[in-house]
Amino acid sequence: MNGWHLLPAALLVLACSGRYGGAPGAGARITVRGSDTLVVLMQRWAEASTTSQPDVVVEVSGGGTGTGIAALMNGTTDLAMASRPIAREERARIEGSGAKLVEIPVALDAVAIYIHESNPLSALTLDALRGVFAGKIRRWSELGGADRPIVLYSRESSSGTYAFFKEHVLQKCDFAPEAQSLPGTAAVVQAVARDPAAIGYGGIARARGVKVLPLRLADGSVVAPDHEAATTGRYPLTRPLFVYLRAPANPEAEGFARFLVGPEAQALAEEAGFFAWRSPP
Repeated sequence: MNGWHLLPAALLVLACSGRYGGAPGAGARITVRGSDTLVVLMQRWAEASTTSQPDVVVEVSGGGTGTGIAALMNGTTDLAMASRPIAREERARIEGSGAKLVEIPVALDAVAIYIHESNPLSALTLDALRGVFAGKIRRWSELGGADRPIVLYSRESSSGTYAFFKEHVLQKCDFAPEAQSLPGTAAVVQAVARDPAAIGYGGIARARGVKVLPLRLADGSVVAPDHEAATTGRYPLTRPLFVYLRAPANPEAEGFARFLVGPEAQALAEEAGFFAWRSPP
């Protein structure tokens, strides 16, 4: 997957770039916007970072990957959280202004398939999953389940998870018109948890109160989005999660970015249900 090897180079860009502003001081603030997949973990990271940057306030807000990258492009955030790689045209717009875009992978995630806890289905192939969300498979009975309609829950189009799912599951085809777009993974989980006929998708760390459906691979084996399958790449819907910032970066933003790839932050990622980008020692 493109960009997974870029961490040392990204930090080197920060180390070699010029900086604006002075040294961190009392009352300094940095803003982080973007991916709803990352927002809860980022809030934990922000709180934990006060040990290394006690005079810096980190303000975190979600809204989706597209929102965060748009804010980075127009200069209204210091760092953007993303659950997909930045698009070529987005990168061009930032670098066209004379800045250097820095991409830092901060955690590993597995996009999980959520169904109601009462649903007896044990696994789905990617082809069947594609058929479900494209609207070609409309009833659970077509998959060996109860004879009732499948209710689809998706994310809004500004979501990086939406973009990832559309590319890797739907192969860039459209979602079924009846798929209900919800503003955040938590909303998808809540909707699926209430509805025995529902199916949705989102980051593995948010899978609470729902059943996570394993995927059946082409060789007939079944793989769940667990640590081993995600870190080895065996689970096909594994993805990196990123933070983006401009270089030159202000000292506070640079310091926070460095904290995110350190052992304390990576241990917190594991505790939150993600997978560490670099395993804690």
